[in-house]
Amino acid sequence: MFGLLLGTVHRTSDEVLVQRFKNGDRRAFSELIDRHQSRVYSLCYRWMGNQQAAEEVTQEVFVSLFRSLERFRGDSKFSTWLHRVTVNHCKNQHLYRQRRAHGRHESLDSAPEDGAVRQIPSTGPSTDSGAFQTEAEKMLHQGLAALDEDHRQIILLRDLEDLSYEEISSLLDLPKGTVKSRLHRARVELARQLSMRMTAADVL
Repeated sequence: MFGLLLGTVHRTSDEVLVQRFKNGDRRAFSELIDRHQSRVYSLCYRWMGNQQAAEEVTQEVFVSLFRSLERFRGDSKFSTWLHRVTVNHCKNQHLYRQRRAHGRHESLDSAPEDGAVRQIPSTGPSTDSGAFQTEAEKMLHQGLAALDEDHRQIILLRDLEDLSYEEISSLLDLPKGTVKSRLHRARVELARQLSMRMTAADVL
């Protein structure tokens, strides 16, 4: 137990890893990936709704992070900045897929037309791992998908990612009071959506 406590005390902070990366230590970036990839993937999965899309967006997030980390000034916590990058990529990719589906009327999960296999490193649980596969999780995903963009993102960040009101305020560039009122409305709407689905499940 004493060893575990020592490991916790001496755990390198995100800020130190960022500075090491800026100084040319590329291994520091690998440590940042190891530390944050599960949470980034989780947010992407809940936002995008399927594993393939979540893996693609997660990869995009860390590619973008690698390219822009030199410009990170530390005005906010690294984790808050990473959440902002992740949210922006999720929103952009979600809108892109919606437009593509509307224009071409095809499944978002269809294979690439050229038959190429995407080489995407696995950054989250596989489809047969049982994660995210319970009936409750499926119902939650359906309920979240039914919310508008603003309500879905506020639920994800506060109730599923456990960010503070201050972090969400900074992340979304909203007053703290607006965050609280929007969260309240989002929870009410999500409860209504889940209630409808629970009733339908009982009938079935």
